[in-house]
Amino acid sequence: MAATTTKLKTIGSYAAIGDSFTEGVGDPGPGDSHLGWADRLAVLLADQRDEHDFRYANLAVRGRLLDQIVAEQVPRAKELAPDLVSFCAGGNDIIRPGSDPDDVAERFEAAVADLTGAVGRVMITTGFDTRGVPVLKHLRGKVATYSAHVRAIADRYDCPVLDLWSLKSVQDRRAWDADRLHLSPEGHTRVALRAAQVLGLEVPTDPDQPWPPQQPRGSVDVTRDNIQWAREHLVPWIGRRLRGESSGDHVEAKRPDLLPL
Repeated sequence: MAATTTKLKTIGSYAAIGDSFTEGVGDPGPGDSHLGWADRLAVLLADQRDEHDFRYANLAVRGRLLDQIVAEQVPRAKELAPDLVSFCAGGNDIIRPGSDPDDVAERFEAAVADLTGAVGRVMITTGFDTRGVPVLKHLRGKVATYSAHVRAIADRYDCPVLDLWSLKSVQDRRAWDADRLHLSPEGHTRVALRAAQVLGLEVPTDPDQPWPPQQPRGSVDVTRDNIQWAREHLVPWIGRRLRGESSGDHVEAKRPDLLPL
């Protein structure tokens, strides 16, 4: 079985690597910045230490493919050599037409092997269950295959697993941003709480607690929302894919050094 806990006293530094999910897109911060689950997890980890006795870096950049993360972020994470690295990558590869989850997983494993030899602990992340996500629901089988590979890799390298597939609360529409591709602030918060649980922390609330009841929505309202979403988010997303552009072009890591929180 994969390891599910880490001794808290050993986590004095943390570096997050990945794409928009780990950068925190969908969770607005001060100015034009983003917070996100990794930033929120860092705060929870820092709370276990004395003041100014915890350092955190976030190297993630939106739109990055696995090979880009391996080339740009993994070497920096190894150089920083923190006690903990969270490594979430491959999602942008999986959603590309013609991608092979077996091939992506093989390259992901090579990066995990490289990281585990240089840092204290590597926490890796499965994909979300996409059955309720427009555009991505038809990729559910590929995401499930990739997630199964991630769990097997965790077993082989003794990595804690942030299992997003089993986090049922993020299947609620309210866990997602208006673009339906990134988490909302509440969604990021729930992921941070689950990550903290994986690392052995006691958290203030259950990340899988039910959402408050909502009034049922009529088909007219749903259709209107779907049309607005397609116009504002889906069409631009498809356009970037056709032009070979990325939302992360000209974006740099928001926190490239291990700094105190």
